Amino acid sequence: MPEQDILLEVNDLKTHFPIRRGVLNRTVGYVKAVDGVSFFIRKGSTLGLVGESGCGKTTIGRTLLRLIPASGGRVFFEGQDVLALSASRMKQLRRQMQIMFQDPYGSLNPRMTVEDIIGEGLTVHGIARGRQRNRRVAEILEQVGLSARYADRFPHEFSGGQRQRIGIARSLAVNPKFIVCDEPVSALDVSIQSQIVNLLQDLQEKFGLTYLFIAHDLAVVEHISDYVAVMYLGRIVEYASRDELYYHPLHPYTKALLSAIPEPNPAKRHTRMVLKGEVPSPADPPAGCHFHPRCPWAEERCKAEDQRLEVKADQHCAACWKTDQIAE
Repeated sequence: MPEQDILLEVNDLKTHFPIRRGVLNRTVGYVKAVDGVSFFIRKGSTLGLVGESGCGKTTIGRTLLRLIPASGGRVFFEGQDVLALSASRMKQLRRQMQIMFQDPYGSLNPRMTVEDIIGEGLTVHGIARGRQRNRRVAEILEQVGLSARYADRFPHEFSGGQRQRIGIARSLAVNPKFIVCDEPVSALDVSIQSQIVNLLQDLQEKFGLTYLFIAHDLAVVEHISDYVAVMYLGRIVEYASRDELYYHPLHPYTKALLSAIPEPNPAKRHTRMVLKGEVPSPADPPAGCHFHPRCPWAEERCKAEDQRLEVKADQHCAACWKTDQIAE
C-alpha cells in the first residue's frame, strides 16, 4: 500500500499508569492500559476499535491526541511524529486532529452558549472572529442537522441526541482531517443512534474525514467501519477488514464478542459462546497469552509463551496459535 494513503500510523504504543502506595507515595507497579499497540488508518476510512469496557480503547484515542501522555511507542500523523512535537507545534496540529466525547451531557460546558462552544476552536486557532465566526457557527449547525437559531441557547435546553450533534459540530469547526469518535452513540437511545451514525457517514463523505470509531457495540461498528481492530487487556488481538473479521473471525475473543450480538430473527438459531472467568487486572496480566485463562482452546503453550499479533491471511492479523481450529 502506498505510504501517501496512510493518514495515521501507530507503532508499539504504550500507556502505563503508575500505582503509588505508602506514606512516601512510591511507585509499586503499573496499570498497563495500552501495552504495545500498532495499527494504521487510511485517509478517508474508518477504523472501528472494539472490546470490553476497560480494555484500553478510550486510552488509545486520548493518547493519540496527547490528552494522555504516552509511556512509549510512536504516533505518526501525515509523517509527523506526534509524540515528539513541541507544545506550539502540537497546538497547530490539533486543528487536524479532533475528538467526539462519549457523554453528550458532561462534555459540554453548561455555562457556555452553543455559539461559544462551537466557536471556541475558531477563536483559539485564529480562524474566525466576530461576525465571521457567527456565520461559521451557523453554517456548521445546519450541517449537523440543527437550526442556526439555536446558537444562543445553553446545553441544558437540548436533548441527548441534540447535544451530541453540538459535540460533532464543535469537532468539525476547525476543519479537521482526523476525528477520534469515542463511543459517540453509546449514551443515546437506540432510535437516535442510527441518526448519529448516518450523520457521521454523511459528513465523512462530504468532507473526506478519517475516523477512529471506538465502541463496544459490534453491530454499530459493522455499519460504519471499513476495518476493525479488537482489543483485549491493552492489546489488539485481531485486525482485519470489516467483512473478513465479521464472517471469518480467527481469535476466540472475537468469536465470543460476535456471538453476543443479538439476533433479530427469533426463528434463526443462535449459539452463544460464553466466556468463563473475569477479565484479569491490567496491573497484573496473566503470563503468556493474556486471554488464556478464559479461552476454551487454551493449551500449555498459551500459558507460557506470549503470542503477539501476526498476519494469518491477506491483511488479516490475529494473536493466536489456534486460528486453524477456531476458523472451522
